[in-house]
Amino acid sequence: MSRSTRIPIMQAVRGLESRLGGWAIELRWPIIAAALVLAGIAASGTAFLEFSADDRIYFSRDNPQLLASEAMEDTYGETSNVFFAVVPEDRDATSAVALEAALWLTERSWQIPYATRVDSLTNFQHMTSVGDDILVRELVDGAALGGAGERSRIRATALAEPRLAGSLIARDGGVSGVNVTVALPGKDRMREGARVTEHSYGLADRVRQRFPGIDVRVTGLVVFNQAFVEVSLRDLKILVPATFAAMTLMLVFLTGGLSGTFAIMLIVALSVMIAVGLGGWVGLPMTAPSAISPVVVLTVAIASCVHIFSSLVHHMRGGASRAPAVRGMGGSSPPPVDAELKRDAIVESMRVNLQPVFLACLTTAMGFLSMNFSEVPPLRHLGTFVAFGVGAAFALSVTLLPALLSLLPVRVSATADRRDAAMAALGEFVIRRRRTLGWGFGLIVIALLASIPRNELNDVFLHYFDESIEFRRDADFTVENLTGLYTMEYALAADEPGGITDPAYLSDVAAFAEWYRAQPETIHVNVITDTFRRLNMSMHGDDLAEYRLPANEELASQYLLLYELSLPFGLDLNNRIDVDKSATRMTVATETLSSNQVIALDRRALRWLAANAPNIARAESAGGTLMFAYFGRRNIVAMLLGTTIALIGISLVLVLALRSLKLGLASLIPNLVPGALGFGIWGLTVGEVGVSLSMVTAMTLGIVVDDTVHFLSKYRRARRELGCASADAVRIAFRTVGRALLTTSLVLVAGFVVVSLSSFELNAGMGKLTALVIALALFADFFLLPPLLMKIDADPGTNAQVRRTGRT
Repeated sequence: MSRSTRIPIMQAVRGLESRLGGWAIELRWPIIAAALVLAGIAASGTAFLEFSADDRIYFSRDNPQLLASEAMEDTYGETSNVFFAVVPEDRDATSAVALEAALWLTERSWQIPYATRVDSLTNFQHMTSVGDDILVRELVDGAALGGAGERSRIRATALAEPRLAGSLIARDGGVSGVNVTVALPGKDRMREGARVTEHSYGLADRVRQRFPGIDVRVTGLVVFNQAFVEVSLRDLKILVPATFAAMTLMLVFLTGGLSGTFAIMLIVALSVMIAVGLGGWVGLPMTAPSAISPVVVLTVAIASCVHIFSSLVHHMRGGASRAPAVRGMGGSSPPPVDAELKRDAIVESMRVNLQPVFLACLTTAMGFLSMNFSEVPPLRHLGTFVAFGVGAAFALSVTLLPALLSLLPVRVSATADRRDAAMAALGEFVIRRRRTLGWGFGLIVIALLASIPRNELNDVFLHYFDESIEFRRDADFTVENLTGLYTMEYALAADEPGGITDPAYLSDVAAFAEWYRAQPETIHVNVITDTFRRLNMSMHGDDLAEYRLPANEELASQYLLLYELSLPFGLDLNNRIDVDKSATRMTVATETLSSNQVIALDRRALRWLAANAPNIARAESAGGTLMFAYFGRRNIVAMLLGTTIALIGISLVLVLALRSLKLGLASLIPNLVPGALGFGIWGLTVGEVGVSLSMVTAMTLGIVVDDTVHFLSKYRRARRELGCASADAVRIAFRTVGRALLTTSLVLVAGFVVVSLSSFELNAGMGKLTALVIALALFADFFLLPPLLMKIDADPGTNAQVRRTGRT
């Protein structure tokens, strides 16, 4: 762009800056009416918002682990389930009352909506020898529970059966389980899942009432998915009002007036409504991560309003100090200023803040929009929701806010003078100690940068919920007392259709199962070879010496056919063997593991198969556990690109806005440093970074640039309009914008501290680290940016004598 083209554009921008405040005052009633009507239209989109209760929404459609899981389900059926842990008070799962409760629950579980299969200790298909034949029947006969001998037989059989022990009965016999497989139609998974979950918890309550001394814990994938909805609703019901109240109280304290607080909070509330409504209009779903978007919008939207209001008060105070001293002598409270003075202050505030507010909102939106590079769709939705809110906040803060302030009484508080004086003193301190501060900050940065490698990318997806969520408590209990909820699924293919009865293939599958059972992480292995061994033993008169695989393929085929013909409806082997009998499915239940441990275990397993199972033609691992284990790593790689693009975009914006390559690039230093310091402190104190924390750098980059933009804007105006030397420009920046920076930073920190109270760990961790980074950014803008400016932008030829005062 040529210089001749730039000049008219710059003149037009400056003309808009000078006139916008006046237009907002003159057209205030049309602006207020239009803003409320348009906000109402946008907010009506909330009627189209839907909550998602599908764990698969956390994965892109091309996610390889998701595709592998769906392929396995296409072959072996749905894995969605509800799992009941039946917990007797006396810790005897084979007592009469415990078995009666398990029998009753097993029968009633078929009534759960969309149930396709029910497996439990009581309906386990137990094989026994009858002459030359086998008898397959349920392990527990409800009519014979009165005899102690029968209960002893049930206990001994169950604890010796590898298909039961560690899965549907605890290895110590203290707890039993009922597993209900459900096939949700998928038309409305949230309502379908809610029906299943509500019915399941109702059954649990009926068991407790009907069988005193029996408790029931409810877990499973369907309940897990509904827990996401529960935390989403809880965050909306608790965190949004809490944030609104906290922001209001802080603004009353920091701005010193109710009218300013009312105007700012009205802008913020409308911004939240518009953000959520636009999300509904474009079809964004509400999930646990995106449920905090109203809280984030509440927090970031305040910044622009605070800067405009603070400048307004600053200019009103400057005008009032030159007015006749007689005003206000009759009372202790600060007097309202005259209308002309307030009008001039509004116009001047808009003139000096339009550009920095626009740049701050633009960079904030860029940071949040970069979240669309995430591998996790709900985090993309969060970024888009917030970007909508930031855009709305900008539009409202430069139109509706000045219109409202022109109508509301604004008082100039004496405490504001004291706060500005404190900022001026801080500016003097920074100027005097700039060398010490620069070197000191540099040493701190180097020390904390060395701690960043201590962070390890890791997630424990069962711990996404804190212990206030019932699912989390029940899940922890079930893992500690019965079986693992983490499952690794393996599809083990033979060479040809019908090949699963090949003794060599069965031998390799059995060896793989035994290898897995020897791993310390394993709780239970469900594998078809245990069924073949049991069939072989039963066909040899229940001789324990014959508990081994059939001797040849013909025997194995006959045994399998005989067994399948003996199974009742709903308890067939279709969930273990594919249709053409060319592959089998092995399920491994493990302890609650971190994502790194899951990935390491799966890799060990696949390496073992490659080296020791030549008769398994193909082995594929899948399942929800692996999906959640890998998506954190995939997300951080994707966000490296998103963060880089956001950084380049924000750099270009700053360079163009400041019209200085040197200042634009140098300003990035105090904006990149806080994120690095935050992760360094996190490495020293926590050491684990989950999937949501991989978003913090991109997200906070846009937020923390705001303060730098406002400081630089006042600094550049002092240099350009008043001809100040670098140190004098820093003084003016501290006096005019320092208190606003402190106010917005405190508000932002408070808002994200509220987010850290979420029951959902992804949101809580993100809130903690973001609050830390924003606090560090304030220190960087106060103690690193000014020394940096005085170093790189020194102008010994400047003779301006403006010191400690000034109006920009």
